[in-house]
Amino acid sequence: MHFGLSEEQEMIVETVRAFVETEIYPHENEVERSGIVPPELGREIQRKCIDLGFYACNFPEEVGGAGLDHVTFTLVERELGRGSLGLTVFFGRPSGILMACEGEQRERYLLPAVRGEKIDALAITEPDAGSDMRGMKCAARRDGGDFVLNGTKHFISHADVADFVIVFAATGEEETPKGIKKKITAFLVDRGTPGFEILKGYDSVSHRGYHNSTLSFTDCRIPEAQVLGEVHRGFDIANQWLYGTRLTVAATCVGRARRVFDMTLPYAAERKQFGRPIGANQGVSFKLADMITEIDAADWLTLAAAWQVDSGRPADRQIASAKLYASEMLARVTDEAIQIFGGMGLMDDLPLARFWRDARVERIWDGTSEIQRHIISRDLLRPLGA
Repeated sequence: MHFGLSEEQEMIVETVRAFVETEIYPHENEVERSGIVPPELGREIQRKCIDLGFYACNFPEEVGGAGLDHVTFTLVERELGRGSLGLTVFFGRPSGILMACEGEQRERYLLPAVRGEKIDALAITEPDAGSDMRGMKCAARRDGGDFVLNGTKHFISHADVADFVIVFAATGEEETPKGIKKKITAFLVDRGTPGFEILKGYDSVSHRGYHNSTLSFTDCRIPEAQVLGEVHRGFDIANQWLYGTRLTVAATCVGRARRVFDMTLPYAAERKQFGRPIGANQGVSFKLADMITEIDAADWLTLAAAWQVDSGRPADRQIASAKLYASEMLARVTDEAIQIFGGMGLMDDLPLARFWRDARVERIWDGTSEIQRHIISRDLLRPLGA
């Protein structure tokens, strides 16, 4: 493995970091206060990202993306992780699952998403089906050349600004070694389709301004032409997509942790108590040593997982390890930073309390820490027949 970044990668990191610092940071406090990103501000961030040439940089050049490899795209996500998610979502990284679009779907969904003309959202989670995807109750039945969809989805990120949603629904059952499981199909559903409502979701302590929505489907009729991939094969498509989102979570956790550390280190060197900098005390200096060690470890673990994907090697365990470690690392680092800042760390004058609250959800979405440990242990034990 080569541990250094190429000249191009260094330039990309510097460009994205500068974008976040100049276009995202100035608006964070207001978004945190109001919980809202004004539509015109979202469009402005999106336009500037397009002008910069980074919109849909996770897509191949053949469809209009930048064609970044996984390592380089992970570096982009790491830098975006320094900023408020409610704002950086407009930087534009459409769901990679859209590469499964075929025929007319490419003109209606894939290409407009890559060009920034349409925004997508992904709908998997339900009130009674989170980690257990095959336990979903949202179902679609065939009716002639259409499917009729009924059910509810919740915790659907940025559906409030989406033009269409990629919805996963049960479309049948199959016998498996572990009993009867539901067959899953993915559908492309446009905002405004009769029988489809996007409702306000829950108020969250994490990532204010980045909203979740509840989706309601009541006899929502979807033409078969809007099936994404193959009927009953949505589970396979979802699994292919999830590795990318888990790498993103790991990378953004690293970026956020580095921003926290960049605030904490100079504070520890400058803040004086009892006549000397607090960083001169082992109670603080050892915290700093542990924080940077964990951040570096998470960073390399995440980049190594991305490198594994680029190398064409199986990477499920490596990605799960990166997501698990980075998300739990961020919780520890933000907590220690607040301890070093003392009471000031919990005041609204600093963003540390926000980072601390935002960190909590990272161990839950895109696969809980428990799911990641399951993936890792299964990968270790299966070859031994256990």
